[in-house]
Amino acid sequence: MTAVTLDAGRAAYLPRLNPLAKIAAALPAMVALVFVRDPATPAVFLGLAYLVLLTGTRWSARLLVLLGAVVPLAVLVVTGGFALWVDASGGTAVVRVGSWVLTDSALAVGWATGLRLAAIMTLAFVGGLTSTGADLVRALVQQLRVPYRIGYAALAAIRFVPRFGRELETIRQAHRVRGVGGFPPARWMRTVVPLLAGGIRHAERVALAMDARAFGAHPDRTERHLVPWRRRDTAFVLAFWAVSATVFVVV
Repeated sequence: MTAVTLDAGRAAYLPRLNPLAKIAAALPAMVALVFVRDPATPAVFLGLAYLVLLTGTRWSARLLVLLGAVVPLAVLVVTGGFALWVDASGGTAVVRVGSWVLTDSALAVGWATGLRLAAIMTLAFVGGLTSTGADLVRALVQQLRVPYRIGYAALAAIRFVPRFGRELETIRQAHRVRGVGGFPPARWMRTVVPLLAGGIRHAERVALAMDARAFGAHPDRTERHLVPWRRRDTAFVLAFWAVSATVFVVV
């Protein structure tokens, strides 16, 4: 289903960048955040990821829900969970229930962990929400020289997922028309065999189509869709790296 665009007139630069550029730009910061323990650094990166996403891509209902509800809720859940699990000694009591004590140091650890995980997740959104799986596979084959046999086999597997979803909905509609009911476990089991049969038929058709196009017969293959690496991709990666290094040095 196509996401509802809320700002159709605003230019979006992230979708025009190479998928590998967006991954390469955010990956060093994501790895470094794993070893950070203070809350200030992930908070700055969280704000940076929000800024890049809100200025670099078109606003959609999915994006606003992720940034406005899912990420803050994840921070609160992780903060509360880690505050309950970590050692409560060595801090001032905030909540006391019988012999159980929740300290401010435990909340600080939970807060820092929640911000760190949210920052890593939101930085991953920079490439994940603005790139398609097909473009990522093509970029891997064209720029990183991943063997096209592996890349396009993965692309075919990615395209199986939405097809399975459509076939599952068709099977469920056919069951409803025929009045097939029952409890969920039995109803789910009745969809397994037709879904598996449909998947096998589709796999056979894909295999025949690949054989007809001499897939794998030659070491290289002519690309129909090019995903080039441009100067703006290099500029984006270097700028993101520079900002990331500045944040780690200053904060």
